Amino acid sequence: MNGQSEAKLKRLIQEVPPGFLVDMGWMSRHAISRQSVSGYLKQGWLESVASGVYRRPFSSDTNPETITGWKIPLLSAVWLMQHKFHVGGASALALRGHTHYLSLGGDFTLYLYGSDIPTWLPKLRTDARVMVRRNALFGDGAIGVENTDFNLANDEDLELAVSPWRWPMPMSSPERAILEMLDELPKGESFHTVDVAFESLANLRPRLLTMLLAQCKSVKTKRLFFAYADKHNHAWRRHIDMSTIDLGKGDRALTPGGRLHPTYRITIPNDLMPKETPNGA
Repeated sequence: MNGQSEAKLKRLIQEVPPGFLVDMGWMSRHAISRQSVSGYLKQGWLESVASGVYRRPFSSDTNPETITGWKIPLLSAVWLMQHKFHVGGASALALRGHTHYLSLGGDFTLYLYGSDIPTWLPKLRTDARVMVRRNALFGDGAIGVENTDFNLANDEDLELAVSPWRWPMPMSSPERAILEMLDELPKGESFHTVDVAFESLANLRPRLLTMLLAQCKSVKTKRLFFAYADKHNHAWRRHIDMSTIDLGKGDRALTPGGRLHPTYRITIPNDLMPKETPNGA
């Protein structure tokens, strides 16, 4: 290996944390040729994880087959490969401790939002079931998306914990995440799961909620939000400015056999309906 190749390798080692991923776009930005990449693979300095995507090994005694965590690939895509997307919906709420959301298969369901999610990411073998969503609710607006550190206190983060790098992940705030979760009803989420999530959301920020609801493009999602918000009646509910929020016109059928909400004109399960006031009360 000549001096120039050694310098490129040194740069690769310095800029890619152990276990993190890079793609050919990253290689090109660092003037590393495909021929050099082939050499790094033969030497064991890189591992191929997908077409055009490579991992810097953790250590010489780590079995690549045991590396199935999803957080390092996400952080690699955002911070090294410079893709623009965020974790949202039920996934963001679960990671923030609001609900322990697991799919029926036991794997974590990871909702990713954005128009720049790398195509290899959902195909990568990890311990999460990746669901890709466009930013249909808010367009390209990043309101309510925050850089958030992953919690490194539990066992599932051992792969990330061995690295000295502490990069945050763009993630929906609870205020945006609950709207993204509501948008999945009725096919992608259950009314009960959303109900449990709402119960835990006692400390939402009404000003941020008002801005998100004003920008939200889904009438269904907004009407459902207020049906749940009225049911749980957290303190923040009375501070939302309804004058800036368009709830559309006409009735909306959402679930077969549901009842039409008298205020928000959308069909919902019976247990979400407002309680009837007895005569004379």
